[in-house]
Amino acid sequence: MGGADKPALAVAGQSMLTRVLAAVHDADPRVVVGRIAPDFPVPVHVTREEPPGGGPVAAAAAGLALVPSQVTYTALLAADLPLLTGEAVDVLRLTLESAPMEGAVYRDTDGHLQLLCGVWRTAGLRAALDRVAEARGGLHGAPVRALLDHSRVAEVSWRRPGPPPWFDCDTDDDLRTAEEWAQ
Repeated sequence: MGGADKPALAVAGQSMLTRVLAAVHDADPRVVVGRIAPDFPVPVHVTREEPPGGGPVAAAAAGLALVPSQVTYTALLAADLPLLTGEAVDVLRLTLESAPMEGAVYRDTDGHLQLLCGVWRTAGLRAALDRVAEARGGLHGAPVRALLDHSRVAEVSWRRPGPPPWFDCDTDDDLRTAEEWAQ
């Protein structure tokens, strides 16, 4: 998208990041890994992975460092999911509550797991990140699929009408499609 700050791009009048955070409005704390504008309208904790640019696994570890250990569940979400809803997050959490797994993620209609649209047991995500770091000698550059090598996740199908909650915006066409769906 030409180097644009994707999470800051608007869909239906709100930034994608604001829309993602609305889907977890009751989460405490809400943590953003990356940059946000000084006048960002939503109260969040902000951090960065070290070194910056380490990828989503390193970013997940940086964000998780700000989550207290007594927090039972952690949503691990990309910032460019403008169609994510609280209901979609609740489906993942409720699935995880009844499954002996570390996490719950959506499986799309093509069979791909949407690993950055999931809910995890906080302790399970910490353990998986520790195992990835040990196996790879660190988290920088680790692919998000490495989490699957070190944890068990419930795979959830979305069977409700409307757009899939994991729809992310990687192109200008995706952004237009999200805007149409959001209308």
